[in-house]
Amino acid sequence: MIQHRPNLDWMLKDLAESVPQTRHVIVLSSDGLRMAQHGTDTDTADRLAAACAGLQSLAGAVSSEFPRSDGRMRMVVIELDGGFFYLMAAGAGAYLAVLADEDVDAGLIGARMRDLVARIGEHLSSPPRHNGQVV
Repeated sequence: MIQHRPNLDWMLKDLAESVPQTRHVIVLSSDGLRMAQHGTDTDTADRLAAACAGLQSLAGAVSSEFPRSDGRMRMVVIELDGGFFYLMAAGAGAYLAVLADEDVDAGLIGARMRDLVARIGEHLSSPPRHNGQVV
């Protein structure tokens, strides 16, 4: 059964345009499937979504080192030569990812990501799948 999701692309565009130096904005499921995108082609968005699933899993493994952690990743930030990568939990089984140039206002992008998730978090969720089917 395919579940209809609202078109989130315009909301991602709003995030990207409100923060100068933002390159790509992607919403993905916890298993690495692209749900929405802005500022990138489908192949790049799919590669980034798959990589994000791996990062989310690694963050969960690291969380075991914190005694009071529930194991859920809230946000991962990676600074690279040339830019930043942000991955934020964005609803049940969904994540918001942003790639931005090195001149981005890091505090502003984090705040806008949190605002977007708070505003539309219930739309940024992905129901669990079993054998490729929504459960």
